[in-house]
Amino acid sequence: MAERNSSRRKSNIPNYMDYTLLFIVIFLLGFGLVMVYSTSSYSANLQFDGDAAWYFRKQFWATVVGIVAMMVVANIPYHFWEQFAMLGYIVSVVLILLIIPFGTESHGAKRWLNIAGISVQPAEVAKLGMILFLASMICTMGKSIRQRKGFYTVLAVPVPIAIMLWRITSNLSSAIIVMGIAVLMLFVSCPDYKRFIILGIVTLVSAAIIVFIIVKLAESSGGTEDLGFRGGRILAWLDPEAYAIGKGFQTLQGLYAIGSGGILGKGLGNSKQKLGFIPEAQNDMIFSIICEELGLFGAIAVILMFIMLIWRFMIIANNAPDLFGALLVVGVLGHIAIQVILNIAVVTNTIPNTGISLPFISYGGTSVLFLLIEIGLVLSVARGIRLKDL
Repeated sequence: MAERNSSRRKSNIPNYMDYTLLFIVIFLLGFGLVMVYSTSSYSANLQFDGDAAWYFRKQFWATVVGIVAMMVVANIPYHFWEQFAMLGYIVSVVLILLIIPFGTESHGAKRWLNIAGISVQPAEVAKLGMILFLASMICTMGKSIRQRKGFYTVLAVPVPIAIMLWRITSNLSSAIIVMGIAVLMLFVSCPDYKRFIILGIVTLVSAAIIVFIIVKLAESSGGTEDLGFRGGRILAWLDPEAYAIGKGFQTLQGLYAIGSGGILGKGLGNSKQKLGFIPEAQNDMIFSIICEELGLFGAIAVILMFIMLIWRFMIIANNAPDLFGALLVVGVLGHIAIQVILNIAVVTNTIPNTGISLPFISYGGTSVLFLLIEIGLVLSVARGIRLKDL
């Protein structure tokens, strides 16, 4: 009888719902829609016969579908998705390979598939698939992950997908994110931090050597023609003014937008750089328009919202009912945090231009849809938390 009463009391403990996380996501989505319209209305008016809301409308409906998907996923117990972990990995590989014969090219890169009239970017599927697969794999491996063989086995799992994203879709930024997700999930699962320090040092040294070699090759050849697309971007990163009419053009225009915004900005809708100066301003460079229209104040406010979002992820991960749930949240945290850092770093010319969107804000239907599905997973984990445990 005592056990029955105890179990009844336990079942009566309400589940946790993170309304703060939900509010932050809805705010970012709403703000993103406003900025997509502000940033794209001029170019859409020219490209689509006076339809200034063309980009906004597509983003709006993608957001609506994403919110519905988020709420559906949030109400499904997250362990349900564990059985699809391997399938997610396989589907990611297949979709990337399908880019070769069936991919749609845009802006010099084949990154999209047209499925039933809908454009899908396999890179976004791969990020979600990697989170699911690694969370399941790490839980299955248990303590063996702390051994050298287990550690490097987990680290090797995302490598094929990262290489395919880089070589097949010319999407280095997504390849970096996939590897970053794996490293972060491995980091919270393995207490041997010495390996991560060594890994970080090797990565930084390798990057420095690559930059040094490219600079020397450019000096010896006297140009960027033989250095390839990415070599040219690295040189433009080091000296954008020297490549102002080429690969440094977008970076310089973005910096002009940031500088001209000042503290409070020129006002919403009053950007000058979006009037044909920054190519595809509603995509990767939208943060520069935020800085121009809303100033340093607006830029800091957006960054603070992302910091609050990451903080909520950490709270949920720390209180998750089990390791699988915690790793799902950590994977989503890694995806969004790395993407935000890379986007702002690119826009401010802190790192070479890699072409990466700002989560929830940049234009991109596939991106916002899969980001909201990931948020649904996080909310599902949060619903598994009992208020008594907080």
